Amino acid sequence: MLKNKLPDTLGDTPSRGNAENPSFFDRVRFVLERPSHPGNIGAAARALATMGFSRLYLVAPKRFPAPEATAMASGATDVLDHVVVVDCLPDALKGVTFSAGFSARPRELVGGIMPLDLFAQTCVSQASILNRGQPLPEIALVFGTEMTGLSNDALSYCQTAVTIPANPNYSSLNLAQAVQVAAYALRVASGNTTVWQASREKPATFEELEGLKAHAKETLTKCGFLNPKNPKKLMPRLARLFARAKPEHDEVNILRGILSQMDRLMDKNRQENPSLNHHPAKK
Repeated sequence: MLKNKLPDTLGDTPSRGNAENPSFFDRVRFVLERPSHPGNIGAAARALATMGFSRLYLVAPKRFPAPEATAMASGATDVLDHVVVVDCLPDALKGVTFSAGFSARPRELVGGIMPLDLFAQTCVSQASILNRGQPLPEIALVFGTEMTGLSNDALSYCQTAVTIPANPNYSSLNLAQAVQVAAYALRVASGNTTVWQASREKPATFEELEGLKAHAKETLTKCGFLNPKNPKKLMPRLARLFARAKPEHDEVNILRGILSQMDRLMDKNRQENPSLNHHPAKK
């Protein structure tokens, strides 16, 4: 793995692409200023890959490349292979039109302060406006060191400060965790919220549900749980339960099978104990 030089122009920036929204995702760079632990670099690369981002910049990392980074990337080696390493923050911000420094600590002199969700929406809005026949903006998210966070000097290079809403009594996030939360917020703001869906089997028909209710009434009466002379609201409540659950064809069959097994056991018990046939329902 080789350290990549800073691209001479924006057009030289390598595009790994994102099938969902390549223009926006390829124009966002995540900048880690002076990271001290290579494991956090790898974990940050993994965080970016899971959210569809790929552009990671390192400002004077203490140690990189490193086996720990590769291990913590957990397969996100494409992000690591294209990391851009620079000597100072201004180099990492070349060509950027909108930059934000992440900080949990209040600062006196900042260009502005945004909560993360508003920042993410602003990034997407700017991209949407400028995408109408114009080049998309270059956006940079800047994160400070693991021990002290982003310095005031580094923050002065950013147009705004961004903070992640957290417990005010303990707002410290691991570097890679902060990157993950920020990347997630940008992904959601961009509209990429599709998740996997559980497969839907054949739904039960009206006749099958009616058969289930009739079978349940018969079995519950036989076992003494339902008193036909005083049924109260048991069957309407069961009907409402079945309607709310929207059971599938196979699920109705399973429930009918359970009721049938209960019927068989009760019939067998009555054959072995004839006196039970004279006991009225208890309810």
